[in-house]
Amino acid sequence: MANTKKENNDKKFEELMTELEVIVKDLENGNTDLENSIAKYTEAMKIVKTCSDKLNQATEAVNQILKDNGEIESFEVEE
Repeated sequence: MANTKKENNDKKFEELMTELEVIVKDLENGNTDLENSIAKYTEAMKIVKTCSDKLNQATEAVNQILKDNGEIESFEVEE
């Protein structure tokens, strides 16, 4: 289980999304037995979690900007 998580973390976001699309198509097809469907669904949820974590990390990185004096500052949009 932990091995799959590490493997997912090493993959690019786009690779994970492609894997997720394949799993969803397989599940929508309906030709998979219950046990295999549960395993695929479980794997899909792990991929979704990893993608969510990657998006959160990217959001945090984008929300920081470098000030003129070299210090990192949180970036907030003014409305």
